[in-house]
Amino acid sequence: MADEPTSALDVTIQARILELLRSLQSELGFACLFISHDLAVVEQLADRVAVMHRGHVVEQGPTKEVLTDPVHPYTHRLLSAAPVADPAAQRRRREAWRRLRADDPLPPSRSSSRT
Repeated sequence: MADEPTSALDVTIQARILELLRSLQSELGFACLFISHDLAVVEQLADRVAVMHRGHVVEQGPTKEVLTDPVHPYTHRLLSAAPVADPAAQRRRREAWRRLRADDPLPPSRSSSRT
């Protein structure tokens, strides 16, 4: 289990840690539960992802599918709140997040699982 192993690190050190984890996984063939709030890091490292809200898994599946086509409203909000480098894209995401927040109160936690 790796709980936020790259948080509060500069980008260079973060990249080295991620490369070390990838290399260990490849060489030793082990699975790793990687806990992170940094979706860019999750996208780089994880084959599968589980999104948790209020202590419950609300969505899980292949990383690319969950991050590009989320099913659960909380996952939509999480992705809309993540910062991006392009200011125009950031404005669009912020506006989408506001609309989601105003129009769609979160349902009780339930799991959306993909194969």
